[in-house]
Formats: sequence, structure tokens, C-alpha cells
Amino acid sequence: MTTHEEGEGLRRVRGGRRRFLPYLLALGPGLLAASAGNDAGGIATYASAGASYGNGLLWAMVVVTIFVGIVQEMSARLGAVTGKGFSDLVRETFPLRITAFILLTLFIANFGIIVSEFVGIAAAAELFGISRYVAVPVAAVVMWVLITRGSYGRVEKIFLGLSLAFLAYIVAVALAKPDWGAVLQATLTPKLQLNAGYLQLLIAMVGTTISPYMQLYVQSSVVEKGVTPEDYRYTRFDVWVGTIFAGIVASCIIIATSAALFPHGITVETAADAAQALRPVAGDYASILFGLGLLGASVLAAGVLPVATTYMLSEALGIERGVSRSWEEAPIFMGMFTGLLALGAALALIPGLPLIQVLVGVYVLNGLLLPIELFAILRLVNNRELMGSYVNRGIYNLMAWGVAVIVSLLSFTLIVITILGWFGIQL
Repeated sequence: MTTHEEGEGLRRVRGGRRRFLPYLLALGPGLLAASAGNDAGGIATYASAGASYGNGLLWAMVVVTIFVGIVQEMSARLGAVTGKGFSDLVRETFPLRITAFILLTLFIANFGIIVSEFVGIAAAAELFGISRYVAVPVAAVVMWVLITRGSYGRVEKIFLGLSLAFLAYIVAVALAKPDWGAVLQATLTPKLQLNAGYLQLLIAMVGTTISPYMQLYVQSSVVEKGVTPEDYRYTRFDVWVGTIFAGIVASCIIIATSAALFPHGITVETAADAAQALRPVAGDYASILFGLGLLGASVLAAGVLPVATTYMLSEALGIERGVSRSWEEAPIFMGMFTGLLALGAALALIPGLPLIQVLVGVYVLNGLLLPIELFAILRLVNNRELMGSYVNRGIYNLMAWGVAVIVSLLSFTLIVITILGWFGIQL
């Protein structure tokens, strides 16, 4: 090879790196939102699915991951094109009563999850011998200082660092020694069971993987980051990378608990239960990794959730907002964030709090409320006055509507099964 050819090759490599660099720099809102969905309640739900049904719900995880990507992408696109958050658009587009109903359901869902994140921090800390009455207040104070005293860029970098905790679950799969042939078969061959327990877990998986706060966070973050339609392709890359990473992590939790616990008939109700149950079966390292993953996930979501909820409330009220704002610039925003954080941490410290009902139950509630938000997003993203040429198109729009319809049918099915159960009728 001549010197000239070597120089041309080097320039092509450098040019490729420069072209790929903006995609790497865009990683943030999408990756954080999707990762935050794998929080304490999510880990509890996935672990319960693996321990109770083996690999039987892996096929659903693939479908739900695609659903997540579609919903997150629409939310991020709304933010990039309009320059406004979800609540802003809802307030400007829908009648007052519908706006109030949508935002109330989102607030109920979000606040329940805020409490569940601190419950997750407490459970993870106690796995390592740290009292919840120390761990929860310390986590709340650290998160408060980070959000109220930092810039958006610094907060995003720290949150991205916390998302590395999810790598623990990928390592835990190797320690659990699954049958990869069985894993592949279960992933590719859907088997739906029509019973309340299975459907409740299925809806909980949808609720935890497509949590309403994820859409609120990704859209508000895209707005605060100043993403425009011209550079939106980088954000779209961020959304799908985050979605795929979160889907892999969730699948790893199901596979690990399926391999280690399902053959022994060991069922779990919380992520902490799963970590403790793994110790005698898959070894100390698997148990420790599960605990570290739970701690990192809970801390990440405990920061993302109050921020997303505060954005929603601030947008609805039309007041100054933003993580990069000072107390003087956005006192109501900072005050609401402080109140949500403090109240969520305080409720999580109530003695005798029923953990399983709080963790999995909150995500069943999310699954039931999710259709309301999905249909609102679809109405907004297909509004040509708002989106212009960036509205949904063709097959993609059909898939998006399909997500909303399927989630609604699952929610309706759970309601029917629950009501029948009140009359002693079991399916």
C-alpha cells in the first residue's frame, strides 16, 4: 500500500469516527428513560415472571421492547418538533376537563412509583446490612443536592453512570447457567395463558416497561437539551439504543431467575427476595450482583421520577422550570421537586409497608392507566398543525395505534378477570 493510499484510509477512518461521534454524544434522554423503567418494581416484576413461569414470558418481553421503542420515539419527536413538554401540549390541545383527567392519572401513577423506588433503595440497602432508616434519607438528600445544585448536563452524566449498574444482571445470567436452547425457543414461540396470575404479570410487564413517567421524562429532557428537528436523528438513535439495552436487561432478569429458581419451585415477590433466593442456588456472586443492580436501578429512578413528575406539573401550570434553573429562577419547580422527593422517601419508611402490593401493584396500575396517555400521545403526534411533516406515517402509525389498542385490551382483560374473581369465578 502506498503512502497516499494509507493517508486516504486514515482520513476515511477519522471521517467515520466524526460522523459517528454525534450519535454517541446524543446518548442521554432515551437511554435514561428506558433504563429507569427497569427500576425496583420492574425488577420485582421480571423476577416474579421468571420464578413463576420460567422463560414463558420472554416472548412478551421482545414484543414489549418494540412497543417501548415506538412510544419513546413518538414522545421524543414531539419534544424535538414542538419544543414543548407533554403537559404543555395537552393543556394547549385538549379541553380543560380532559386535560385535568389526563394529568391526574399521570400524577397518581407517578407518585406511586416514586414511593416504590425508595422502597427498592431500602430493600437493596438491607441486603448489604444497611438500615433503611439510614439508606433512604441519605439517598433522598444526595438526589436533592444533585438536582437542585447541578446543571442538566452534569445530572445527565451522573444518571448515565448509574445506568451501568444494569450490567450486573447480564453477568448474573452467566452465573445462573441457563439452557440457551430453551431460552431461544421460549423467545420465539409465544404461549399465552389465560389465568389471572399470568395476565397480571403480563400487564405489570407492560406497565413497568412503558411507564408513563418515561415518556414525560424523555420529552421534557429533549426540550431542555434543545434538540431540533434537524438533529433529531441523533436523538432517535439514543431512544432505540436505550430501548434495546433496557429490553436486554429485563430479559436477563427473567432468564436468570428462570434458570435458578423456577426448577426448584421457588417463587419471589420482590427483587430483594430474588437476590436472597439466588444465593443458595446460583451462588453468592449472583445474589450480590442482583442486589447491586437493584440499588443502582432504584437510585436512578428515584432521581428521574420526581424530576419527570415536577416537569409535568410545572408545564401544566405554565411556570418556569428546568434542572439547570436556580432556586431564584424556578422556585415553584424546585419546591415541588423537593416535596415529592421528601414525601416519597417518608412513605417508604412506614413500618410494615406491604412491599409486593406497593411494587407490583403500582405497575399493574400503570398498565391500566397507560392507554390514557398513549391515546393522548397519538392524538398529538398525528396533529399536522403541531407536527407538520413529522406526523406518524403509514405502517409506523398502524403499529403505534396497535400498541395502544393491545395495551387497552390487556387492561380490560385484567379488569374482567378481577371482577369475575370477586364472584368466585376463576379462569
